[in-house]
Amino acid sequence: MNIYDIARESGYSTATVSRVINGSDKVTERARARIMAVIEAEGYTPNVFAQGMGSDSMKTVGVLVPDISDDFMSRAVSYLETGLAEKNFGMILSCSGFSKEGKDRHIELLLDKRVDALILVGSTYAGSTNAAHNTDMIKKAAKKKPVFLINAYLDCENVYCTFANDFAVSYDVTKRLIENGREKILFLTDSDSYSANQKKSGYLHALGDYGRTANPDLMIHTKNDIAFTKKLLSAMKPDIDACFATDDAMAVGVVKYALSRGISVPGALSVVGYNNSPLALASTPELTSIDNRLEKNCQDTLTRVFAVLSGAAAVPRKTSVACTVAERETTAF
Repeated sequence: MNIYDIARESGYSTATVSRVINGSDKVTERARARIMAVIEAEGYTPNVFAQGMGSDSMKTVGVLVPDISDDFMSRAVSYLETGLAEKNFGMILSCSGFSKEGKDRHIELLLDKRVDALILVGSTYAGSTNAAHNTDMIKKAAKKKPVFLINAYLDCENVYCTFANDFAVSYDVTKRLIENGREKILFLTDSDSYSANQKKSGYLHALGDYGRTANPDLMIHTKNDIAFTKKLLSAMKPDIDACFATDDAMAVGVVKYALSRGISVPGALSVVGYNNSPLALASTPELTSIDNRLEKNCQDTLTRVFAVLSGAAAVPRKTSVACTVAERETTAF
């Protein structure tokens, strides 16, 4: 039995049935009693879609990631699903890819599912230095439903952002490498997203504050892949004594390159990764990595999701989470 069957059996409209199911007081006692009698007789249990018909709430949040195979993204989805389930909210997951067209299409698909809010995971959703990757669709979506960004910042009404303080921790790590005597610090990144640019800015500011001139040859945009990074450095043979990579996979590739060349880590080459992923512990030697505290980012985001959906006033639209450095065997700070 579904809501349409109840409407037929009770003699009332589906809208009236939906209002009864959702506890609305805009129903006569006679109608409520008749509809409840049918529901009890048939043992009907309303689903979230039936409940949503009258309340305009599906108790469902749409979560969008560019690539679920990425460790950062999959962990974020796990944290979000757990937190939503604790509040009896469902989750609809969608994977957009990185193209503007893919992002726009998947945001529209989630909105068509009548979700109560959107959570977009990853700094790619805040746009990039590439003009083709704009944020118009997010701004448009925010006029319909509240939008929450994780690891990204976008200044827009009804958009709530939680992000790691990438600039501060990147500055600190670069500073510590310099103070550890490192002169030629390679910077590896695979993106020009908001987060990646914050990391690069922290790196450059630390160099400048210590009187160092940034060397363009030591700032490399490459693929976030262990084998690719190892192969790239094997071909380049860069003159470096440290590396700061914006993801652990690239950092592990640097470690493997060093070991293949007989370069001592951390004696002759210090290596720092990012995200404090399982790769950091799987590396030999174990990788020093920046912990961007993804779980806290997700928890803080959900706190604001529930606050906004409950109608709370003055919910902050911008929250920065301080990062930590998980020191292991690839550095000697």
